[in-house]
Order: sequence, then structure tokens, then C-alpha cells
Amino acid sequence: MSDTVALACSTAGTGPALIFLHGLYGSGNNWRGIARPLEASHHVLLPDLRSHGGSPQHPDMDYRRMAADVIALMDRHDCATARIVGHSMGGKVAMAMALCSPERVDRALVVDIAPVAYDHSAEHGGIIAALQQLDTRAIRNRDEADAALAAAIPHPQVRQFLLTNLQRSDAGWDWRIPLAILADQLPVIQGWPLADRPASTVPALFLHGGASDYVDAEGRRAIARQFPQAAIEAIAGVGHWVHAEAPKPFAARLQQFLDPNHPNPPNQDQGQHHGRGFPTERA
Repeated sequence: MSDTVALACSTAGTGPALIFLHGLYGSGNNWRGIARPLEASHHVLLPDLRSHGGSPQHPDMDYRRMAADVIALMDRHDCATARIVGHSMGGKVAMAMALCSPERVDRALVVDIAPVAYDHSAEHGGIIAALQQLDTRAIRNRDEADAALAAAIPHPQVRQFLLTNLQRSDAGWDWRIPLAILADQLPVIQGWPLADRPASTVPALFLHGGASDYVDAEGRRAIARQFPQAAIEAIAGVGHWVHAEAPKPFAARLQQFLDPNHPNPPNQDQGQHHGRGFPTERA
């Protein structure tokens, strides 16, 4: 697809290309703690997806176009292929890459998301509305913004995550994410446009939180249809933010998966689906 966006991206290290893709409201910086140790063995790229972080804003959040953005990024960095790690929305971008451009994806680790449409419009709509209603000209610092958002967004760590998008401007403070675009594109972000695409044979691991409800029975069936060679694993007791809630087990499993000589284990799913993790970011 044409009309790609030139993604902002930080890079470090040498070796096989390894690209980390963040979720909704996030940025490449979300992955820095997990990615840094891998710079010794990989050329690590931490892009901001379109309409996030320092990347240009765009009114279309279709996953096929978001995947094309990352392919264009690979071209700019002379990466013929890459190993892809994607969380939630970023996991859907990784899946779209594996389905639409499989020759460019060496292997993919998809974190706590499945190739299905989700419906959390009320939750995300409420979050975006609360951010839009914040009087950014009246606040003096992030603490005041945090206090102003507390009633509408009661979980403090969710607020702290969202407030990473609040930045200083000449007029005071502004949101660096385009809230109107994200509100308009929520159905697209929550959707899945590639359900009829032929299955991908890209080596893949779907790693989800055992305490998250993102990869349920329907999601596992969809994974099996579109990624029949993929493994499905859970980290028990962990919610949606698998890499943030259990960084050591996640990093260990990622390192194992990145070893091309290590065979992917057979499908296994040991987690219990009894709620959602934190902070909230359902795509």
C-alpha cells in the first residue's frame, strides 16, 4: 500500500534486525527496558507507530497501512528481513506484516492479542474523552493533570502511562497523540481487516498473560487458522502488559524465541483467563 508514514525511530546495536512495536497510546520507548540487553546481539529498532510518539499523525490507522509503514522503515534502514515483537495494537501490526509481507518477517512474537476484532469502545472512548476534556492551558505540571484526570480515570498507573503523551508547548501543555484521530479510528484499531487472508507460515509465538482475557478460545482458534505453525503460550498470573508485569520471564522467553536454532515448542496454553491486566490498552 502507498501513503506510508515515515516513522520516528530510535536504533542501537548490530546484528539481525529486531523491531519492537508498541500498543495504543504508547511509543517505542515502552520497550526500552526489554530491548536494551538485546542490543549486544541485534540491530534494535524502536519505532513510534503512526499517530503516536514522535511520528507523523495520519487519519487512517488501517493495519495494512501501519504494516507498510514498518516495511518502509526497514527499507530505510537496509533491513531485508527483521524479527518482530509486537504488543496489543503493535501485535496486530506484526501479524499484518507476517500475512502481507511474509518474506520480510524472519519470525514474530505477538504479545497478548489475537487476530480478531475487539469491542472496547466504551472504555477507550471514555479515556479519550477524559483526555480531550483536560484543560491543558490551565495546568502547570503533570501532577495537576494527574489530579484532574483522577475522577474519570481512577487507576493511577493508567493515568501515568497516558500522561507520557502530555508534553510542553509554547502555550503550556498539549497532547502529542491526536485524540480526535484516535477517537475516529477506534473501530479500525479494534478491528481486524485480514481475517480472510491466506494463512502465514512465518515462525510465530503468541505469548499472552494468563490473567488477561485478550486471547480467549475464539482468539486461539483464530490464531490456529491464520498462523497454523505458531505456538501459543501463557505466563500465569500476568495481565495484558506481559512484558511490564513479568519482565524477567518475558525476556527469557523472548531470548529463547530469537535463537533461530531453538525449535518452537508445540502449542501450549497454561494460563487462566480470569480478568484483565494493567494498564488498560485494548486494541
